[in-house]
Amino acid sequence: MMNFTLTTLPLSLLHIVQKWLNSIEVCDPKVAQFICKLIPAHCPFERKIYFFNRLIIYIPPLCHFNPVYQQLISLRLRALSYLFEIEE
Repeated sequence: MMNFTLTTLPLSLLHIVQKWLNSIEVCDPKVAQFICKLIPAHCPFERKIYFFNRLIIYIPPLCHFNPVYQQLISLRLRALSYLFEIEE
């Protein structure tokens, strides 16, 4: 029997989600298109706030702080590659 502490449980769940995202294979064009629409190409949280044409606040992209960011971008890239391959 495995003993989980409060610190290892979230990390192990995160590792499971990362492995699951890496194991997804894209083999249907509709699924690939859905993945490409679902996962944005750039960080949607980056903002530039202007007031009278002057930059007041710049909010940098925060997606790199997401622990599964690399897996999501990799999944989107696999979907785009699949769509490119079936077009040829």
